Amino acid sequence: MRKPIIAGNWKMNNTIEQSKRLVKELIPLIKDAKVDVVLCPSYLSLQEVKNLVKDTSVKVGAQNMHFEKSGAYTGEVSGEMLKELEIEYVIIGHSERRQYFNETDETVNRKVKKALELNLIPIICVGETLEEREQGKARSIVTSQVEAALKDLSNKEIAQLVIAYEPIWAIGTGKTASSQDANEVCSWIRDKVNQLADVHVAQNIRIQYGGSVKPNNIKELMEQPHIDGALVGGASLKVDQFSAIVNY
Repeated sequence: MRKPIIAGNWKMNNTIEQSKRLVKELIPLIKDAKVDVVLCPSYLSLQEVKNLVKDTSVKVGAQNMHFEKSGAYTGEVSGEMLKELEIEYVIIGHSERRQYFNETDETVNRKVKKALELNLIPIICVGETLEEREQGKARSIVTSQVEAALKDLSNKEIAQLVIAYEPIWAIGTGKTASSQDANEVCSWIRDKVNQLADVHVAQNIRIQYGGSVKPNNIKELMEQPHIDGALVGGASLKVDQFSAIVNY
């Protein structure tokens, strides 16, 4: 039985003080959560958020990392730095990283390998644009991203991952893939993992949906057989909405 995982991606939002306030308000509302909860604040807030959740079941993730240990990479943060803060998860390959910061399938794969080397759990993001979906390319785009991200990984390594299906056309737009459409793509992802690893890994890997997830659609999404959680953007910044999603 796959345990659901709900992650909040705060993106470039919340100062340190705002982050602390949000977490303090959130914790009592999700203390009985029956899902794994991951909060992904900005780098500056990681330490404070980590301190606030230390006596809870809530985990903390970063929104990105570099694949090198150190070096002349101005503005970047290494996995080793995250590990020192005892961060558990890291989002890799989010569409905004691909779109605005030249993230490629190759760099995603390198980051995934580095994260696994450090026992960080990657949340690997994949998804198609509206144009690609309308052209009937959604399956080939998404599965090729999965294949590239998992290149040269062992079955044991793949089993540790979380994959997030985030249709680019649904992120921050208010549009949501229908639960059936989202489930279909997640089933394609699971089939691809089966091809790359084996049926046991495919049956146990957790696949999230992300893209305008709200309290009013989370239950229907989570009822789908191939959807094991959500990567939540805007709604994760609102205590009432995110707690309702976690407690769906």
